[in-house]
Amino acid sequence: MRKILVSACLYGGEPVRYDGKPCPCTSPVFLRWKEEGRLVPVCPETAGGMGVPRLPSEITGDRVLSSSGEDVTEYFARGAAAALGLARENCAAFAVLKEGSPSCGSGRIHDGSFSGACVKGQGMAAQALAEAGFRVFSEEGLDEAAEFLCSRPGL
Repeated sequence: MRKILVSACLYGGEPVRYDGKPCPCTSPVFLRWKEEGRLVPVCPETAGGMGVPRLPSEITGDRVLSSSGEDVTEYFARGAAAALGLARENCAAFAVLKEGSPSCGSGRIHDGSFSGACVKGQGMAAQALAEAGFRVFSEEGLDEAAEFLCSRPGL
């Protein structure tokens, strides 16, 4: 049975989000995968060395900046590398990552203005995984992820 890399905030348990608030995924598909032992949780931001809580961060150009203006790109780059390493180590079939995150967003991220506005784009970990050939889904695309899993015998 192939593993699925997932954002630790979706997995639940220990607080990892920037604000320390929980956001576990309660989708029946996700919960079934969790019960099957398929899920491998990772928080690229904490894996990269950031604490909880922390200031919100957004991608601005080719950098990641905290709301105070601090350049935190290095933390995000280390976290992306850690997520990719974990996906490879576990031979993950694909990843399910938290949409909107500067690490995990697979289809949209915040626009860098800290206004709540989003733009089309990928977070650093999602981009690293995709560039390495891993399919990346958001928690909003679990039905599509389940179809992908079913369409690949042996996964």
